[in-house]
Amino acid sequence: MSTGGLESLFGERDEVIADEPAPERRRSWTGWVLRNLLLVALATVVVVAVMRSADYDISIIFVVAALAGLRLVLLAVAEVRPPPAPKRSDRRGGSDTGSGTDSLRAAVRRWEQTLERAAADDDLYSRNVLPVLAELTDERLRLRHGITRASDPRRARQLLGDPLWATLHDRGRRMPKARDLESYVDVLERL
Repeated sequence: MSTGGLESLFGERDEVIADEPAPERRRSWTGWVLRNLLLVALATVVVVAVMRSADYDISIIFVVAALAGLRLVLLAVAEVRPPPAPKRSDRRGGSDTGSGTDSLRAAVRRWEQTLERAAADDDLYSRNVLPVLAELTDERLRLRHGITRASDPRRARQLLGDPLWATLHDRGRRMPKARDLESYVDVLERL
């Protein structure tokens, strides 16, 4: 496990592997227009040939206008299409097979395991749990009150209360009891 910080909370989830972008070729605007005109012309020939073979008399101008409009709609839809979903891979190199693993559930499970191990290992608690708890506290103070523990210690201590303040600043402490951790979380939620 990495040494504290929000990275240890969220850092061990499945990594997103971005597709390598292909080298971008410069396409000329005239080439793009010519390809689309050729596509509309070929489709017009096919539609008119099919309609005439079926003994239907249809205006070529109508067919060209309909196919050009359809092509414009398709181009517009292609422009607003969301980007393709990134391929996911776990740390072992295997790909995600769509098992539906919830990232939040995985993060909570990692935290449960870290807290269980930290209950028996005070060094693990002070190395992994306390720094993340301190970061979360600073972030909550920053979002709700516009301060951090470093920027306005007196106000932060007043908002957090002495037990949580002492826990965050005494790195040599033992792992607190579950009810103490619960009270710290309650304080953070009330901020």
